[in-house]
Amino acid sequence: MAKPARKPALARLVVGACVGIAVVLGAARVESAEPAGGAVLRVCADPDNMPFSNAKGEGFENKLAELIAQKLDARLEYSWFAEATGYVPNTMGSGACDLVMGYAQGTGLIEDTNPYYYTSYLLIYRQDNASLGEVESLFDPRLKGKRIGFVARTPPASILAMHGLVAKAKPFEIHSDEGASTAAVTMIGEIASGQLDAGILWGPVGGYYAQRAAATLKLVPLVKETAGPRTIYGITMGVRPSEPEWKHTINKFIAANQGEINLILQSYNVPVLDDKGNLIAAASAER
Repeated sequence: MAKPARKPALARLVVGACVGIAVVLGAARVESAEPAGGAVLRVCADPDNMPFSNAKGEGFENKLAELIAQKLDARLEYSWFAEATGYVPNTMGSGACDLVMGYAQGTGLIEDTNPYYYTSYLLIYRQDNASLGEVESLFDPRLKGKRIGFVARTPPASILAMHGLVAKAKPFEIHSDEGASTAAVTMIGEIASGQLDAGILWGPVGGYYAQRAAATLKLVPLVKETAGPRTIYGITMGVRPSEPEWKHTINKFIAANQGEINLILQSYNVPVLDDKGNLIAAASAER
């Protein structure tokens, strides 16, 4: 997430499993609204950044890249880049890819497409934790004195401080020598075991790892915060400003395939919201 330069998340808020896609004909990239026969979608992705992407193609951004390639009748190829400082200059900036997937809307670093999903941070606690009941926001007085895990230098860290909730809270750091999932897995494990009363994670990360926990966990999208940094983000794909036709092509893809995009995200337990912050139920994802 501390603002996201890309997806607000663990290391992604700090953020964003980035998949960049370039349209290539033979050895040269051609600016075109629709790839011609034999076109290649070159994808830049992190090889170890679940649930977003990995080298086995198991992440939801891998699946979305496959869908784009299918719809544009193009062959999908990957170039693997570990997420780190300089990711954008080393991928899109160097010409290795022309589309970055998973960029928080309005960062100003690259040109945004239309958002293809909205999501938020999650408050996570055990379903059987009666002391928290139906807590839905960080200003709920029932959180006072609770042991709450959070990722350092992210928007929720500032909100916790505003509400005087940091005294017993536990910050989790994202280290450059380990995967972004490490902190999430550890935090989820401590919530499930009762070491922590609750935790806050970026929605796609928290949802994915919570469903793998040893206990049943309650997932609450933080959409009711009234002060502090925003907790809801529109996630876009990023393009260079010099490629309006390519941006238009991707916007058309998003509009035509929104239902299928939602289903891919929800299959990874990503909390998908509408543009007003309401949770979209799986049953209505195709509408």
